[in-house]
Amino acid sequence: MNMFSRALRLLAAGALALACATAWSDEAAIRRNWAAHNPKGPQIDEIAKTPVAGLYELRVDKEIVYSDEQGNYLIFPSRDQTDGHLLDARTKTDLTEQRLAKMMAQDIPRLPYGDALMFKQGTGARRMIVFEDPNCHYCKDAERNFAALKDVTIYTFLIPILGDDSVTKSRAIWCSKNNAQVWRTWMLQGVMPQRSMGSCDLAALSRNLELAGRYHLNYTPAIIFDDGSRFAGAADLDRLTKRLDEVAAKKG
Repeated sequence: MNMFSRALRLLAAGALALACATAWSDEAAIRRNWAAHNPKGPQIDEIAKTPVAGLYELRVDKEIVYSDEQGNYLIFPSRDQTDGHLLDARTKTDLTEQRLAKMMAQDIPRLPYGDALMFKQGTGARRMIVFEDPNCHYCKDAERNFAALKDVTIYTFLIPILGDDSVTKSRAIWCSKNNAQVWRTWMLQGVMPQRSMGSCDLAALSRNLELAGRYHLNYTPAIIFDDGSRFAGAADLDRLTKRLDEVAAKKG
């Protein structure tokens, strides 16, 4: 073997060793930071490189998580309400949610409010937007808190996502005379109208589903405030009131 060939082999061996050392260093950093960010959570069972440069696959119990080479940024693809969201593990910040909130805030003045049920309570000075299904148990709990809020206008978009019966109920409610009151009566008392009291644009329900899909609202209740921030699931009265006050204060 001549000197040139020997030099090439040494370079190749050195590159391989460097790659292995880098991979080991990345894995060590990921494990270290994961433990720091999740001291009481499950530990990483396995780490594997993906075909994407700088992206690692982590197996944690039965979950698959994706991470950068330091474990500072994580993607949880199997979470029910944050599918594919990018999280900053250091600050526990959902970066995708922040971006969606900013987009939502820009669009709030232009939402199709004619496709929503409207409830004006007190002065109605503050605004809250809700997406709900008539068969959603958590929505019924939330409605009790919504009804107790002061000085707020609530726009409720019906999205029948829990089966055929939800579609039937949504149509009956939407097409009823004084449909906002009919909705509250159903959600708070469990009483549906005996028959539809009027004709209506049923296409509004399809538009509501499209609107919810556009903003990744695949859960109910989805509660949205004027700054685009949102709550997933039920929220108690104190938390709702506090958030409305915070948003109103920011608007000045």
